[in-house]
Amino acid sequence: MRLTVDEYSKHFKMSKEMIHSKLRNGKLNYIIEDGITYIIVPRSSLNPELRSEIPNNTQDTLTKEKILPSIAIVTKPKTTVAMVLGLYQQENQQLKEKILQLETKIDRLIDDKEQMLRDEMAKIEQVYSSKDEQLKSILELVNAKLAAGESQTIHEIETIEKKQEIIELKQYLKILDLETYQKKVIKKRFLAVYGKDIRVIKQNGKLYLDFSKYDYSDLLEY
Repeated sequence: MRLTVDEYSKHFKMSKEMIHSKLRNGKLNYIIEDGITYIIVPRSSLNPELRSEIPNNTQDTLTKEKILPSIAIVTKPKTTVAMVLGLYQQENQQLKEKILQLETKIDRLIDDKEQMLRDEMAKIEQVYSSKDEQLKSILELVNAKLAAGESQTIHEIETIEKKQEIIELKQYLKILDLETYQKKVIKKRFLAVYGKDIRVIKQNGKLYLDFSKYDYSDLLEY
């Protein structure tokens, strides 16, 4: 069964512009008679109501269709070797562009990673360079102990610590490598005499020892 463009548009609820586009692209079967375009469709695809309606309206529709310009039969261009080569060249160019984009991204990631490593190294160097004098004093004390190879006793460490600045009691007890209960006994001993013994210095809630001025052998016994 054949339908005019107007009939096809009404039945399938499709705009005429879309129908003409499908005709140009060869997606619809059609014929042209006396300048009028007829679209070939199976009668079974039409609704029963429209099957009886279409013959009655055919004459009016044909009259309207004559007003529309003729549509030339569009044939698909024949594929040639030049067309195939052109497509391959276009695809190759697209692949080259994608490869260049990937290489640029990889280079950028490598640069970013190297910069992150440099920044991290700078931070580490800054941490080491900004160590306070107290930590340096403790490290020097430990190095002196290891170099001497002597056993860790109060009297041996006293001779080394006399050269140091004020040191926190907690840090000093760590150097002595005492048992936990021994550290607690010594700390309680210092707290008990704080305020009575001028040798015990307290700053910001922490106890400090000044070996350059005082002798703490009696308080450090264990």
